[in-house]
Amino acid sequence: MKLPLGFQFAGIHCGIKPSRSDLALIVSDVECSAAASLTLNTMRAAPVLDAERRLPAAGIRALVINSGNANALTGPEGLADVATIHAALAEALVCPPTAILSASTGVIGMRLPVAKIVQALPRLVDSLRPDVGHAAEAILTTDKVVKVASRSLVIEGHEVTLAAICKGSGMIAPSLATMIAAIVTDAALAPDVLAGTLRAAVEPTFNCLTVDGDMSTNDAVILLANGRAGHRPLTSGSQGLIEFSGALQSLCQELARAIAQDGEGATKLLTVNLTGAADVGVARDLARAVAGSPLVKTALFGSDPNWGRILAAIGARAGTLGLSLPPETCRVTIQSVVVFDRGPSVHDRAFLRAQMRLPEVVVDARIGDGPGSATVYGCDLSYDYVKINADYSSLIVPGLDGGVAKDDRLVNYSSGFKVSLLLEVLSYIRKLEGQCCVIKYGGAAMLKDSLKESFCEDISLLHSLGLRPVVVHGGGPEISRTLEQLGHISQFVDGRRVTSSADLKVVEMVLTGSINSELVTLLNRDGGRAVGVSGKDGALLRARKLDDREGRDLGQVGEITSVNSDFLHLLLQQNYLPVISPIGLGNAGQTYNINADDAAAAVAAALGADKLIYLTDVAGILEKGELLSELTAAELEAKLASEVVSGGMRAKAQAILSALRGNVKRVHIIDGRMPHSVVAELFTDRGVGTLVVQ
Repeated sequence: MKLPLGFQFAGIHCGIKPSRSDLALIVSDVECSAAASLTLNTMRAAPVLDAERRLPAAGIRALVINSGNANALTGPEGLADVATIHAALAEALVCPPTAILSASTGVIGMRLPVAKIVQALPRLVDSLRPDVGHAAEAILTTDKVVKVASRSLVIEGHEVTLAAICKGSGMIAPSLATMIAAIVTDAALAPDVLAGTLRAAVEPTFNCLTVDGDMSTNDAVILLANGRAGHRPLTSGSQGLIEFSGALQSLCQELARAIAQDGEGATKLLTVNLTGAADVGVARDLARAVAGSPLVKTALFGSDPNWGRILAAIGARAGTLGLSLPPETCRVTIQSVVVFDRGPSVHDRAFLRAQMRLPEVVVDARIGDGPGSATVYGCDLSYDYVKINADYSSLIVPGLDGGVAKDDRLVNYSSGFKVSLLLEVLSYIRKLEGQCCVIKYGGAAMLKDSLKESFCEDISLLHSLGLRPVVVHGGGPEISRTLEQLGHISQFVDGRRVTSSADLKVVEMVLTGSINSELVTLLNRDGGRAVGVSGKDGALLRARKLDDREGRDLGQVGEITSVNSDFLHLLLQQNYLPVISPIGLGNAGQTYNINADDAAAAVAAALGADKLIYLTDVAGILEKGELLSELTAAELEAKLASEVVSGGMRAKAQAILSALRGNVKRVHIIDGRMPHSVVAELFTDRGVGTLVVQ
């Protein structure tokens, strides 16, 4: 994609959203003229209010855009947050704060996490490149695809380029901008000329677009022109401006179509061409009525050529406008098939239904002999649109710091997600075949029979599909309950059970004699090949007494010194599924209680496992109650040092770091309280919980 001279782009993840990029930056190396087309919604967001009072203007250098938080309906504090971000970015770019513009998109009614954004700005500036890709990704919300476009033309012998990134999928209705678009060009135009040119381009493109009839609080199209192409400034009425305006309108039209095609839950793009109106304004109004009609949109989703709904929408809007519009003046075609021409037309309904299953459906309506015509873009209305927006508050959970988290429970998702999940599964089956995955099974997933059965179903399924799973189980809750029945109260140090010699007999009985046996039975119920193994069998887990760093005696608690990987490889080569109870064997024949997290990490490292999964009783690693979806080993170490990770999670985090140091590339902590969470993790790109990578 060709880019205009003098512009660079960046996009990073700063922590507003749980994992995806959420902060974008566009910078010109020289000052720009700037103009904007902004939402008419009276509940305008803070960055829109800031741009509204400052544009059009000269002297602009940069545009920063965040996603995940709209900074809308946040009162005076919202404007103060905008000013803080502008000042911090201006310092990083060595320019005045007045040279900065901003835009936001995401959840309404929450203050921006200013500290996160400001902290990320130096990294954002360092990421600037002549490439729009990362910036285009960072502005997305419910969009399924990035939206970029460019145009080039020659003015006065100089090549001029326009480029744009855009987001928009829901809350799309005409009346100024209807989404966020950032357009940059190396053409030279004064601010007032730029503003007029942008208005003329927006009206027949973005203002002829509807997805759901709801106008956002944050809609903005912002255009920056830095003049680096080298021609004289374009003036009103000049041939150069006419050519530039044509290129700008063409670019905006491409983006408008892309938004309609990517509408929330959409399966088809709808193009409505209306002709014969008294003027352009009336034509647009009537075409919007067709594209925005829920009845037309649902018929489109069902590939139903219900031309009556099209004419009803036109007639209803004409009536409210006080227009005389008898049906005898109308002609309607769908996919070039005439369905009404001054009256119902005979047509092949089966053929037309087949044509309506295409990705784009075109409706042409002529209502008379007037000069007014317009084209409006829309989409169908599917089940998924309702699901996406009905469940929005449960899928996207606002955090106290202005960031947002995603609730990944499978029950929240639409039928479309489930279909996409199955499609992903087909590709993952091949990828998973022959891979070794160590799963540490413990916590609440062991206590509830339904969760225990779903876990065993997952593992049996994965094994039958060619994955080589190894299960290392704990049993803490059941051990505690058994000890309490015997009058023993357990004590814990950094998540490890202090184990006396008497307690050790109970621990071994519960782990090897009870839990391991039950898991093997469940896994083998439908023809599985699970084999129960104690860490003492075949000297699988060699161990020594664990010396606590602070000198506390943990009793018969051990740490692993070696893993008999040859024994495990032998079982795996024979297509057995090892189920390991974490009991260690000392060199002098002692028995040790091994922390199951440590055992799983050591086994994964010894086998060179492709992945290590921990099932636990929480959603993953949390910081101030917010799920951390992805961490590097260095980031996890920092959170351990700062005691963000505390309690029982500390021992798990230390085990994870040990596994990563042992060349296990990916470790995932997932919520064992959610049925089939192992399948959801392995068969999806992001899975659920917290992913820790090298």
